[in-house]
Amino acid sequence: MRILLHCNVAMMALALSIILDKSGHVNAWSSSSLSPLSLKTASSAAAFAPSSLKMTAESTSSDEQTLRDELSRKNSELVGVKDESQFAVLDEQRFGVPEEDVEKMADAAAIPAELQKSIDRALKPRAYPLFLMEKAGLILEDILSSSKSNGSSSATTPTKKEKIVVLGTGWGAAAFLKDIDMSLYDVTVVSPRNFFLFTPMLAGASVGTVEYRSITEPVREINPKAKYVEATASSIDTHTNTITCESVVCEGNSCTINEFELNYDKLVYAVGAQTNTFGIPGVREYCCFLKQIEDAQKVRNAIINCFERAALPGLSEEEMRKILTFAVIGAGPTGVEFASELRDFIENDGPKYYPELLKYTSIKVIEASSTVLMPFDKSLQEEAIKQLTRGVTPENDKLSPLLPKYYEFTELLLDSGVSEVKDDVILLNNGKTIPYGVAVWAAGNGPLPVTLQLIDDITTSKSGRGASQEEAQSVARGRLAIDPWLRVLGCGGDILSLGDCSCITAGQLPATAQVASQQGEYLAKLLSNKYDMNPSLSDYIGSSNGDAAASLPSGTLLPPKRDAAKSQSIVEKVTSFAIQNDDFAAPFQFLNLGILAYTGAGSALAQLQVTPAQSSTVKGKGKIGFGLWRSVYISKQVSWRNRFLVLIDWTTTKVFGRDITRL
Repeated sequence: MRILLHCNVAMMALALSIILDKSGHVNAWSSSSLSPLSLKTASSAAAFAPSSLKMTAESTSSDEQTLRDELSRKNSELVGVKDESQFAVLDEQRFGVPEEDVEKMADAAAIPAELQKSIDRALKPRAYPLFLMEKAGLILEDILSSSKSNGSSSATTPTKKEKIVVLGTGWGAAAFLKDIDMSLYDVTVVSPRNFFLFTPMLAGASVGTVEYRSITEPVREINPKAKYVEATASSIDTHTNTITCESVVCEGNSCTINEFELNYDKLVYAVGAQTNTFGIPGVREYCCFLKQIEDAQKVRNAIINCFERAALPGLSEEEMRKILTFAVIGAGPTGVEFASELRDFIENDGPKYYPELLKYTSIKVIEASSTVLMPFDKSLQEEAIKQLTRGVTPENDKLSPLLPKYYEFTELLLDSGVSEVKDDVILLNNGKTIPYGVAVWAAGNGPLPVTLQLIDDITTSKSGRGASQEEAQSVARGRLAIDPWLRVLGCGGDILSLGDCSCITAGQLPATAQVASQQGEYLAKLLSNKYDMNPSLSDYIGSSNGDAAASLPSGTLLPPKRDAAKSQSIVEKVTSFAIQNDDFAAPFQFLNLGILAYTGAGSALAQLQVTPAQSSTVKGKGKIGFGLWRSVYISKQVSWRNRFLVLIDWTTTKVFGRDITRL
């Protein structure tokens, strides 16, 4: 009966979600900052015409996995960076920019007063009722245009399509691919993984609550008309519009890393971020992460390995306790959800598989700040602490006979920064040491080397356009600084960026899947509606004022201009009314739907945002929060296939338990 209840709740919310949002759209209520990154795998680039690439063999090995690991390591190490903490962005962290700084940024360019006034007005947040009308109109347009395939809605196809290269297959890239008009553009996706990953469910996958393939969707399925190349972008030349890529290519038993180049007219940069270790010794060497499928596989095998090691004869109780101590570093949404999923595994499946080992098992959640789940309301933070540290009651007839009375599996260590991680012990700043069997690091995001290379290429440009990018790095901190229209500063409008690898300096947004997916949708609509991403001043004030255009500082970007030959849709008219301007595009505006976090034992936290005001939230916890959490996660899967598989996995786990097979 309980299984049927869970399924019914999920399906009812799924129906509601489809009414409120278009079916299968990638627009998650993310409970974590997980994003596509860590460019790892690769294969052949034979899909490209010879004129679009040059290929060379870099290294050779008979072992494909060795080369993949080499490529992954090469494109994730921050060579020459002594302190990673300078790039640190925490889970769900939101940095503010003082209002006077925003005004200073807007007034920096010598733009005519009337046009500057229009731009300033457009940059203000659109009235919430009008913004909701705009969002509702977009959903209605998608439903009415359901006959189109993969965004191909234009009546005529241009003789020569503009070439767009998309780097990444994460939340932002997937949303962009769903909505881009393929009749206007030749789209190529470059990524080392050929699938989209529903990252908020990695915590569940790492303990076997769901299977890996249930939360992935092939890129070719998301947009069959887009080309895809399995490769890692290693460098970008903004002067020649060229991307250098590396790919592992195997013929028989011989494998090589091949290097080739791709050209672009427009680049959509959405590679995400990688785990930031804050420069703490030993983290990268000894900790597991939760960013990719490979990470979840590694964690899952490591957990089972600890239990099997502890079951070996001849071990002392102290040794068993050390082996069965699971350290989770970071109490943001990622860390809390993983600790909760791990405890579910121990409580639900431990009595069946490892009854004699449970009394030696513990989870240590280590957090440098004074609380957990920083983005949540204080009352929900307190509920999370209560759920994490709950004891095993005597009424639990499955667990209580195996454990001391009111045994607590989870210990929460607040105000405890990590100073070093060794192969079997964690050293804290307060002098304490934590022996451990497995340590999972869930404490922040940092840039990929290719992102830092791109920033360097922009800022060292001889044209002088990169000055704005260099100045913005004091706020962007290793991310690409972008304007409110998602154009990379210092690039003239031909490079656009979204997701965790980018930063809108004038009012920053949290690094979540929800933000990235909305940015992908917005950018796809902008390009599909043929907005000019780099208009001149004369486009706005007339060619007779050419002298004014010449006086604009190098790198100054005016708002994208609407194609006058294209009639405005109803949604565009609503947006134009909201910003009081018909000529240029409205800037990106984030619709905060709320945040969710699983806290274990069939309970979750839900903080739903009703209006932009911080006080206007609807909060749910316990079983109500759990119903919302599961319903939203099911409804936001990228396809009906994923929804079906996840429901099957949840039901299988409930009936048969988690699979502890180590493959």
